[in-house]
Amino acid sequence: MKILKHLPNAMTCGNLLCGCIGLVMAFRGHLELASWLIGLAAVLDFGDGFVARMVNVSGPFGKELDSLADVVTFGVLPAAIVFQLCWFQQLGAISYGAFLIAVLSALRLANFNIDTRQSESFIGLPVPANAMLIAAFPLMGRYQPQFDAVWQNDIALGMMVAFSFMLVSDVPLFALKFKSFGWAANQTKFLFLIASVLLLLFLQFAAIPLIVLLYIIVSLISKNN
Repeated sequence: MKILKHLPNAMTCGNLLCGCIGLVMAFRGHLELASWLIGLAAVLDFGDGFVARMVNVSGPFGKELDSLADVVTFGVLPAAIVFQLCWFQQLGAISYGAFLIAVLSALRLANFNIDTRQSESFIGLPVPANAMLIAAFPLMGRYQPQFDAVWQNDIALGMMVAFSFMLVSDVPLFALKFKSFGWAANQTKFLFLIASVLLLLFLQFAAIPLIVLLYIIVSLISKNN
């Protein structure tokens, strides 16, 4: 059916819609809802590529649309969330430094579109991973207040911005793409996924920053072996 060929781009537009609504929620102070919208957009972002392969649709239009949606949802929206968190901490003009996240995300996405080295793996942190890391903190504040002392401070907020420089780094990171499901060919990916599930079971939202950090560490170890 021809309508199925439009489904991947429709999902990408859904991703963008989540980002737009999330921005409204963030600037109205509803950071928890904005974070949930990042999570929903991440599912759509993963799904649009999966569906595109299923219906055998590919082309430059979908790739460009995906990047345009991602820069809003995974670049501008997390920057707005960090801005609001900084503003709530009464950091004044320093809060505007949060929008470096949006700039770095745009640079990352522009480079990804022209970098032929990133077809099977990543160089630098993918923008959805960085956005999920940031989105975890308002969710921790809502559902896991026992961790408030860990992240509700100036150092943690500064680290969110500083960590975003990983977006434009030259660090090679593996991609969670499976050509087959054999253990030998995908051992690193399977072990990472198992560890991630265990962390989520025990730590819930607090596990997300640890999973992103684990992703970087595992990538570095596997690259050097």
